[in-house]
Amino acid sequence: MTKFLLSVHVLAAILVVGPIAVAASLFPRYARQSASGGGDSGERDAGVAVLLHRICRSYAVVGVAVPVFGIATGARLGVLTDAWLLVSMVLTALAAALLVVAIVPGQRRMLAPSAGAGGGADVAVRPAAARLAMLTGVFNILWAIVVVLMIVRPGSTTGA
Repeated sequence: MTKFLLSVHVLAAILVVGPIAVAASLFPRYARQSASGGGDSGERDAGVAVLLHRICRSYAVVGVAVPVFGIATGARLGVLTDAWLLVSMVLTALAAALLVVAIVPGQRRMLAPSAGAGGGADVAVRPAAARLAMLTGVFNILWAIVVVLMIVRPGSTTGA
């Protein structure tokens, strides 16, 4: 059962967190280009930005499976009180909070019709896109640290 739980946990992390990381990273570029570009290119970029936002929003809901199966696996292995796992859980919670509280709402604000309207839209969108890119970078770094902790498991007695 432990191998099954671990397999589902790892697959969920790869298939859910990976697309969120990529979509969130690409979003600021396409949102910025859609606000500054006109014609077919601007419409295409806007469509891509909407799709990337939809991926982030929907995969965030499915992403709950990652910590659920991770905690179940940790319980089966008897490592729920190990420092590396506790730190991983805290970082996962921070990444999830960042996604739900800042990244997805920031994307939604950038997609709002008023964000792309008017002649000064590009000037207003640039700082929002830069802030969103920075937040996404922090989100991705948090997940990278979690992955390293999951692999290295410092101080673990279960072997690495």
